[in-house]
Amino acid sequence: MIVRDRPSGLRLFLTMRGSILSRIWKSLAVTTLLAILVTYTDGALLHHKITLTTIPFTLIGLPLAIFLGFRNNSAYDRYWEGRKLWGEVVLRSNNFARQCLSLIGPASLQPPGSTDLRTRMIHRAIAFAHALRHHLRDSDSTAELQHLLEKDEWRLLAKASNKPNFLMNRMGEDLRRCIDDGRIDSCLVAAIDATMSALVSAAASCERIRNTPIPFSYTLLLHRTAYLYCFLLPFGLVDLIGFMTPFVVGIVAYTFFGLDALGDEIEEPFGVSANDLPLDAICRAIEINLRESLGEESSLRSLVPVDYQLT
Repeated sequence: MIVRDRPSGLRLFLTMRGSILSRIWKSLAVTTLLAILVTYTDGALLHHKITLTTIPFTLIGLPLAIFLGFRNNSAYDRYWEGRKLWGEVVLRSNNFARQCLSLIGPASLQPPGSTDLRTRMIHRAIAFAHALRHHLRDSDSTAELQHLLEKDEWRLLAKASNKPNFLMNRMGEDLRRCIDDGRIDSCLVAAIDATMSALVSAAASCERIRNTPIPFSYTLLLHRTAYLYCFLLPFGLVDLIGFMTPFVVGIVAYTFFGLDALGDEIEEPFGVSANDLPLDAICRAIEINLRESLGEESSLRSLVPVDYQLT
């Protein structure tokens, strides 16, 4: 995610970090060069004059702009829903740590060298956030989670296809053990179970966003229409505005290509592109908060933007 003040003045046109221009400059350059060529030949192609009026471009341009806006609104809805779901993960993780420490009693007999069940469950909640981040990005979380889990559990985790779900199942087993050992009243179990269910629900909703893209045929139609519109536009403008054709075509192409590419980028909010959600920073915040709740000393610090990008 790009984190910076909104540029003003000349910087508004010179800022490149976070700009969509880096993704569309090739298409924009081709379109502008085509407009220059059309202007130079006065709208002739292979010695044949291509005569177009602005009427078809008006008829096509207005609905194209509306549909691009609709698609970008749909893409942003997915982006914003993803952010709200990760806000839910942060909230429920903090609540889970508080509930484990306040509702589950201490063990009557703690074997030497073993980790307290409450600490183990909170470490698992940290691991859950990291595992969900990797799961949504189709990357392997096994190595990163090794320091948070016991060896036997970590080996089992390495074999699991859905690691967040595996960790929640292990939490359920430990919660059942607390009931059997009398460390928590059965009436209070419902509170912790509700928090765990909310975490599972948030993870499932994130998977729904990741696995259900905007229909390809709809996206393809907009891609093709935007490109055909911008490639043909010089022929409709050259007789009206002459040498200004490349400038006007460049501005129109930047707008249409930019909206198209921006919709593609924010449609999948869990990736690692410049404008995607900062899942690394969110998971780091969860780990810092939960370790502090346990009273653990840690050298971890909140992530800060690097070159205006927060990952």
